[in-house]
Amino acid sequence: MRGLRKAYGNRLVVDGLDLDVPAGEIVGLIGANGAGKTTTVECIQGLRKPDAGMLRVLGYDPVTQAEELRPLIGSQLQDSALPDRLRVAEAVELFGTARARQARDGGELLERFGLAERRRSAFGSLSGGERQRLFLVLALLNRPRLVILDELTQGLDPAARRNVWAAVRQLHDEGTTVLLVTHEMDEAEALCGRVVVMRAGRVLDAGAPADLVDRHAGTATIRFSMPDPPAPLLDQVRRLDGVHEVERAGARVTVRGARPVIAHVGAALVRWGPVPADLSVHVPSLEDALLGLLDDTRPAGPSAVIREQEEDQEELTGGRR
Repeated sequence: MRGLRKAYGNRLVVDGLDLDVPAGEIVGLIGANGAGKTTTVECIQGLRKPDAGMLRVLGYDPVTQAEELRPLIGSQLQDSALPDRLRVAEAVELFGTARARQARDGGELLERFGLAERRRSAFGSLSGGERQRLFLVLALLNRPRLVILDELTQGLDPAARRNVWAAVRQLHDEGTTVLLVTHEMDEAEALCGRVVVMRAGRVLDAGAPADLVDRHAGTATIRFSMPDPPAPLLDQVRRLDGVHEVERAGARVTVRGARPVIAHVGAALVRWGPVPADLSVHVPSLEDALLGLLDDTRPAGPSAVIREQEEDQEELTGGRR
């Protein structure tokens, strides 16, 4: 993708976007709501026509060669729907190719995603999580070369979520290319070899999850309490490799530094004596990196900027603080 642009009226949603998804990799698109992620994947599938730019998917132009491209792509979109009276088995039959039916791939996928006993159930009677799993079955049904997943595990319970992750990893092992759009940072960290951070229709940064964490959220935090922290211990901790700062508030000690500092501080405490019972460690995550990156690229300004930051954090963390 080179210079892709898409606007709705006067609102520019995708703004000169460049994107590469190498064959056989799992690439994640992350960012706050309104970043242009869903519009981007809709353009990739030929569901929307870009206003400008060049786009090739598996060698095809999604606008002019949609018929050739469609059999090679499987997708599960955020707002997918089926007729309420259509049964699960009928949906599998309807969307499956002759090869998939002959290989009985539909039955195997229904078993894998816990829908085998719902074969005769109407779509309208399925729970939200069951519908999500059915759309995943349909996306994977014809063994596509490229799978596009938008909010992959939305509405799934933890066990179902892990099963879906295992299925995506299996796709990767089989050589399938996966483009994953998600708000779940733990999901992106667990599945993606590379993530692309979008904001306002542009790429802010891209790389392996660990690299993004190092660039934008590399500080680890260790906290512990000692009734009377001895000065020699605190001096020793301050001199450890990677320590940025040591704060003391009464009996509470906070140490911040590069991630390897966790091991060094732990070793120092072990050598000094019993390890404090309330020792806690915060290891920076992809969520921390994303929030840090959004803060770094936000223009300085008045309270409107603060409100925008709070809205981004709520969108990215589901309201968690």
